[in-house]
Amino acid sequence: MKRPNVIMILTDDQGYGDLSCMGATDFRTPHLDALAADGVRFTSMYSASPVCSPSRAALLTGRYPGNAGVRAILAGHRRASGLTPAVPTLATALKKLGYATGLSGKWHLGLKPECRPNANGFDEFSGFLAGCVDYYSHIFYWGMADGNTNPTHDLWENDEEVYDNGEYLTERITRKGVAFIRRHRDEPFFLFVAYNAPHYPMHAPQKYLDRFPDLPPDRRIMAAMLSAVDDGVGELRAELERLGILEDTLFYFQSDNGPSRESRNWLDGTEDPYYGGTTGKFSGHKFSLFEGGVRVPAILSQKGRIRPDVVDAPHIATDIFPTVLELCGGDPAEYEIDGVSLKPLLTGENDATHEYLFWEMEGQTAVRKGKYKLVLNGQLVEGETPRAPVFLADLEADPGETTNLAERLPEITSELRAAALTWRAGIEKTWDERFAKNYPSLT
Repeated sequence: MKRPNVIMILTDDQGYGDLSCMGATDFRTPHLDALAADGVRFTSMYSASPVCSPSRAALLTGRYPGNAGVRAILAGHRRASGLTPAVPTLATALKKLGYATGLSGKWHLGLKPECRPNANGFDEFSGFLAGCVDYYSHIFYWGMADGNTNPTHDLWENDEEVYDNGEYLTERITRKGVAFIRRHRDEPFFLFVAYNAPHYPMHAPQKYLDRFPDLPPDRRIMAAMLSAVDDGVGELRAELERLGILEDTLFYFQSDNGPSRESRNWLDGTEDPYYGGTTGKFSGHKFSLFEGGVRVPAILSQKGRIRPDVVDAPHIATDIFPTVLELCGGDPAEYEIDGVSLKPLLTGENDATHEYLFWEMEGQTAVRKGKYKLVLNGQLVEGETPRAPVFLADLEADPGETTNLAERLPEITSELRAAALTWRAGIEKTWDERFAKNYPSLT
């Protein structure tokens, strides 16, 4: 069988309930819904972190974030360590197989030369390096209030700074993605389309806002931003179809983490804690290890090649590296990874699952085994007092994690707590031995 092209699409701070195929009823995402109809829609897919950089590192490397050398660490202010060539990315692995590799959009995995996309497997990069920029000026403003940080323009073609002032960034990311497809239509390619929507600042052209005239302001801007992303997915698919390679192309889509409740989302203080994004039925948001922070919408699709299905078994973003690599003819055993290939699931053989799934976020640690999930020092919202030192939920009976079963089920609680702490100790050991020396300001 011909090796597939691969397009990986990532959104930024998009909630589980912010796709119509995942249950949104107040707006529609027809092109992403079409991807889901042509493949597998995961209802229990997890990001490997509830915040941007570690989540992206895990998706690209197949490793838990700490094992990839990228963690969100509070050291005076939050920052994340960068990705380096010491940890191979999916782009690196596919490039070895003869794939052309490109990234259009957000990187957020380091600013130093050795941390940038072109040093980490991508032949071509068009986008920005920081965590967020203005959608029209492409200037990074975050942190200006401290009085020590100046606005920084952040738009690049490979290592050359470029200026497209006034072009809406979501549309630019799509345009550059389409151009990459055209350039590489006659060879296998891997294209990472990393949209920054719907991450703040909340910007959208009027034409998208006009699609949702009856929604309240924060939901309306969220719907508009995601509608622009959905149109972009439609443009990518349309170009593939025009070139006659749609059925030769594998798509993977997910959000990097749950929706944000940071005040920067809406700039109106704390009176309205909603800010547009929804976690559906789940508790917690971005920065939280409860379900709303880490359970994300996800789709794996190849028209005519993957049997349409809905999969509720739990999986995690580290599984995508080995899955894609194996489908492209590579051998995941050649790489140090924490994920497992989902190829057997796609071919109808079996569903390769993990016994445990793990997460860490600063003082929080979490683990899922089967239907049970345990969160240590879990916060629903960043900065709040932990909900409980130990919180155990039965996700089948209580997906919203509303009832703490820790005292009622002491044996399960003890097992999961021990597993979580052992895993966390291993992450800390790996970090200390392999990565911390590269980031002395974070230790």
